[in-house]
Amino acid sequence: MATYRPPSTVRAAAQRALEWIRDGQAGSGFTDVGRRRASQLANGEPVSEDTIKRMRSYFARHEVDKQAEGFNRGDNNFPSPGRVAWDAWGGDAGQRWVNDIKLPDEQ
Repeated sequence: MATYRPPSTVRAAAQRALEWIRDGQAGSGFTDVGRRRASQLANGEPVSEDTIKRMRSYFARHEVDKQAEGFNRGDNNFPSPGRVAWDAWGGDAGQRWVNDIKLPDEQ
């Protein structure tokens, strides 16, 4: 099974999320899965095909979070817990990255 290395833009988003998590901005509902994903991506660890699929699913489910207050720099309450989670999964760069990958079973 192939693995994929996150590009620097994805690593940077995850590193930013880890800083926000350390600063207590992730909110009470932030999951251990989100923490592990942020660490994996920030460290540039290889990502499996299954994880690529999970990341695609995450971004599809949470696209709506981008409309909430605190998601964008300059908003009140930035970063919102939703923004912290979004960046933990690689942020906009992560969404573009996983959506651009053509997995072997999609050929």
